Amino acid sequence: MESIAEMEGKTFQDALQQEGEQSSKNWYVIRTYAGVETWVKERIEERVQAERMEEWVGEMLIPTEKVIEIKNGKKRVVTKKLFPGYILANMQMNEALQAMVKSTPKVSGFLGHNAPTPLTTQEVSALFKQVDEGAKPSQKKSQFEVGNPVRIIDGPFLGFAAVVDEVNLAHERLKAMVSIFGRSTPVDLAFGQVEKTG
Repeated sequence: MESIAEMEGKTFQDALQQEGEQSSKNWYVIRTYAGVETWVKERIEERVQAERMEEWVGEMLIPTEKVIEIKNGKKRVVTKKLFPGYILANMQMNEALQAMVKSTPKVSGFLGHNAPTPLTTQEVSALFKQVDEGAKPSQKKSQFEVGNPVRIIDGPFLGFAAVVDEVNLAHERLKAMVSIFGRSTPVDLAFGQVEKTG
């Protein structure tokens, strides 16, 4: 499967390589309101051009990943923001640039205590590696364990309470014991067909 950490045709590995070529710049994390990251990124890029700050600003990226989700028993690949409310920016920080970014609507500041703190090369490498790994199963698969009470939310046993008897991580399915007419009956279900109740 192709790399999923693409932003406008570039992978995070490309951005990391470009960082090495622009050694005077560091990666900073801009905090925004969740859900408006793309809008904020576009506003900052517009302001950078309008105020002629291009030499101080390199790539601006919103880390995303493709995740395999199971809904109604069907697998689908969806793109999710890795860190909602955050934008990575490769910048040569100075007071004017910091003030411009902080005054952009829906920006709450930079990551760091009193001043913007750049990410270390190790942090950047680890982050980019995590994002470039590719599609992976949703974290739902790890939440089910033998003995967990669950409620069936899809299929012919909709609304029934059950107890997990077996978990098959490879096929993202589980066997649950459902009480039908006073007898425990095993039912084979996909992870997306149940939710944990306890």
